[in-house]
Amino acid sequence: MRNETSPPKATFESAWALIQENAQAIKAMQKELGGISNSNGAIAESYFVNSFANAMQFAGQEYDEIDYHIRKKNKKLNLQGEYDLVLYNCTSVVIIEVKYKADLEDIGELLEKAPIFKQLFPQYANFDLYLGLAALHFNKKVEKESIKQGVAVIKQIGDAMVINDAHLKVF
Repeated sequence: MRNETSPPKATFESAWALIQENAQAIKAMQKELGGISNSNGAIAESYFVNSFANAMQFAGQEYDEIDYHIRKKNKKLNLQGEYDLVLYNCTSVVIIEVKYKADLEDIGELLEKAPIFKQLFPQYANFDLYLGLAALHFNKKVEKESIKQGVAVIKQIGDAMVINDAHLKVF
């Protein structure tokens, strides 16, 4: 006998169908959120790549070449690296990590890329190497930590790209 306030008993089949329907809805939502995240990252990369390609300057120096989306793997050294944006001239190289929103972990990951870059690209081993973190959004904690580590803070303010490189360190 059923109490008037309790719901009717669900069958196993109807419960399973509901679980499958919810799983599909969650999967669709994950795909949509992933697409939004990828779009945000693409917007940030496009902005900073275009800005640097137009200016070709960093830390008071002119640069001759720009590369982006560089991936390299060296099986012999068991190393691989991925670099969002790299500027070159005859004496220095700049590695710029591009994010939509910069986080503290991004600084550590960028710092780890410097020695790997010099091993993967030995032709630049004796060049001055500079690091920059570019993002459309920085919170104060991330900005302060970047400065403390000697990493340039690159952000968009209005229509302009602004580079804080007064504290820059050679890696």
